[in-house]
Amino acid sequence: MTAPAGPGHRPLKVAVLGGGPGGLYAAALLKRLDPAREITVWERNAPDDTFGFGVVLSDETLGGIEHADPVVYRALQAEFVRWDDIDIVHRGRTLTSGGHGFAALGRRRLLAVLHERCRALGVRLRFRTEAPPAAHLARDHDLVIAADGVHSTTRTAHADVFRPRLTTHRCRYIWLSADFALDAFRFEIADTGHGIAQLHAYPYARPSPDLPQALHPVRAGETPLPSTTPQRHPHPSPARPGASDGGASTVIVEMREEVWRANGLDTSDEHASAAWCAELFADTLRGRPLRTNNSTWSAFRTVVNERWSHGRIVLLGDAAHTAHFSIGSGTKLAVEDALALAACLREQPTLPDALAAYEDERRPVVASTQRAARASLAWFEDLATYTAQPPHQFAFNLLTRSRRVTHDNLRLRDAGFTDTVAREAGVPDGTPPMFTPFRLRGLTLRNRVVVSPMDMYSADGDGTPGDFHLVHLGARALGGAGLVMTEMVCVSPEGRITPACSGLYAPEHERAWRRVTDFVHAQAPGTALGVQLGHSGRKGSTRRMWEGIDQPLPDGNWPVVAPSALPYRPDVNQIPHALSAVELAAVREQFTRSAAAAARAGFDLLELHCAHGYLLSGFLSPLTNRRTDAYGGSLAGRLRFPLEVFDAVREQWPADRPMTVRISATDWAEGGTTPDDAVAIAAAFAEHGADAIDVSTGQVVPHERPDFGRSYQTPFADRIRNTLGIPVIAVGAISSWDDVNSLILAGRADLCALARPHLYDPHWTLHAAAEQSYTGPGAPWPLPYQAGSRTPPTGRTDAPKPRLTLH
Repeated sequence: MTAPAGPGHRPLKVAVLGGGPGGLYAAALLKRLDPAREITVWERNAPDDTFGFGVVLSDETLGGIEHADPVVYRALQAEFVRWDDIDIVHRGRTLTSGGHGFAALGRRRLLAVLHERCRALGVRLRFRTEAPPAAHLARDHDLVIAADGVHSTTRTAHADVFRPRLTTHRCRYIWLSADFALDAFRFEIADTGHGIAQLHAYPYARPSPDLPQALHPVRAGETPLPSTTPQRHPHPSPARPGASDGGASTVIVEMREEVWRANGLDTSDEHASAAWCAELFADTLRGRPLRTNNSTWSAFRTVVNERWSHGRIVLLGDAAHTAHFSIGSGTKLAVEDALALAACLREQPTLPDALAAYEDERRPVVASTQRAARASLAWFEDLATYTAQPPHQFAFNLLTRSRRVTHDNLRLRDAGFTDTVAREAGVPDGTPPMFTPFRLRGLTLRNRVVVSPMDMYSADGDGTPGDFHLVHLGARALGGAGLVMTEMVCVSPEGRITPACSGLYAPEHERAWRRVTDFVHAQAPGTALGVQLGHSGRKGSTRRMWEGIDQPLPDGNWPVVAPSALPYRPDVNQIPHALSAVELAAVREQFTRSAAAAARAGFDLLELHCAHGYLLSGFLSPLTNRRTDAYGGSLAGRLRFPLEVFDAVREQWPADRPMTVRISATDWAEGGTTPDDAVAIAAAFAEHGADAIDVSTGQVVPHERPDFGRSYQTPFADRIRNTLGIPVIAVGAISSWDDVNSLILAGRADLCALARPHLYDPHWTLHAAAEQSYTGPGAPWPLPYQAGSRTPPTGRTDAPKPRLTLH
């Protein structure tokens, strides 16, 4: 029977597997909270054995340590090296952004502080001792904390319970150290002759105070920033054991696997590898060598577990989750895990309750960090696609790569830097990037905001848009967006998703849509209105979303068609008819008739819907296209019919009006469309005359597993834009004007499409302008609404403060 965890019960007997920072700190906290607990840490290495060199901790993590254990906090505070600047070296130029705030110390010193604290509290430390299996320890311990790292034997032994997902990534990296202290966090890009490599480096030990501090000469090719860049304020710390008197810096060198192999590093030992890296980055290292410490080239592995506990066993730190080193969160997460676990054991009445509360508390925080880490990791994997960017845009792109640092908070940290980036990009002074114009063929959009296509399921039974569409689209057009898109407008009755979906296949449809375009052009001049044409394919003949998404109609179902006879949901949706070559020609003609009607109806832009599992998307995905004729098989075959439709529509659509294509850049399912496929699909449509690619993802198969999160789809748009050099529209949980500014200024997208924010607030764009104090041509308020262009006053907040307080 599991022992209770709360106060007043028998003290816990705890085994900790792994003597890294997370395991040691958990042991110290648990012992401090209840000195009667019997706690043993098992570590197979010697006390001073460690891998890597420096550790970065955030102020947030340090605050948690300070509240939980002031003794450890004071010991760490005395050791930290602090700095504010990030240097980015690219093509011979060094650009500096200030105001960031970092703290680091040597990993060996961190472990020594935790060893000392554990011993002082009475924790048993068993070094050079292989721990018994967690299941064996659980027989006579109340709690077993598996802090045994990324290669956790505990996680492997109980994989059927924890259900880990391990993803190995495409770069190789090596941890090294330099025997001097850099004065900033440094990123540097170097050409190896076989591709590029990048350096990530930061100080973790300051020079001895009695040494001269002139260790930072001006570097060759360094370009000073404007005088608004904050001055550096180093915080000297005494020399540490294991570091030279001149301080020390962590140096990580990383490159794509194929670059690593081409340079012969796959056959180099650690000393030869260190010498190669020192030569490549000789300027930054001032000709000095690099130190090793069991330094091997590794491929980063992302660890995600479906469960973190099993009976009395709980995972902590890298055993439970990993986050790429480029955001410096590995040790931070492990320490925060320890804080949360100790708190939950104190607060909850039983051990199962405590472990459940621990996971509930930590899982969303870890998931958010892992999303940021994956975005950062992917950015560095695809680094070669960004190296042609202008220097300041490249630097801004690097700094905002994880989506945690944004345009707005970077501007707060270093306004001079962000203003320089904007000037280099041609953004007028005083203009947020989102309010700069953008041209597509003969259409100039006054800003970069798009109201994304959203199915409203509110048309008349025959597909005719009515007053709802006039008010819905008219309100968003008055709200200031540069481009407002209709929902998917269907090209035939059987091409509708539901009976309430709008169409453009009958004369009354054309007249109804003309009413909407006339209103927008007259009442919201400068706003463009786009139409998205599509065919539901196998996802048709279903109920409206709020009546049961993707569920068949209770009666009146019509036959559905698709590339192959595969139902969307087996045993739920009907089996579609696989279209013959003759039937494909008829569908193509439906698209062309609708395109001609859309032109007559006055739309400014046409988008072809090739995403989300609808008919044309169904041809593109190998999961939904199993054809053996010319319209299936290879990607070129799967592209054939969508390109035929595109060409036919482009021929009908006026030459001066732009055409875009929406694609699903990944199916989020094994065996489906990959990001590489998406680049090839986008390139094919661009070659056929698409003016921009609207990059969405998923909704192709019901068993998809999307990686949801803020701006989670934008990396796919980013990759297409920076690989092919074609305009893209980014979509996917872009919810703030700060996100839009960041994406545009970093060069990851040309336009940003937002859906739910425009349902919440039809005037989202105008309010974004007001919140940024922008009043220029990119967001003019309609004359009848100008009185509302300022934020309304709220309740009184300036009441007089008390003049006298009596005690």
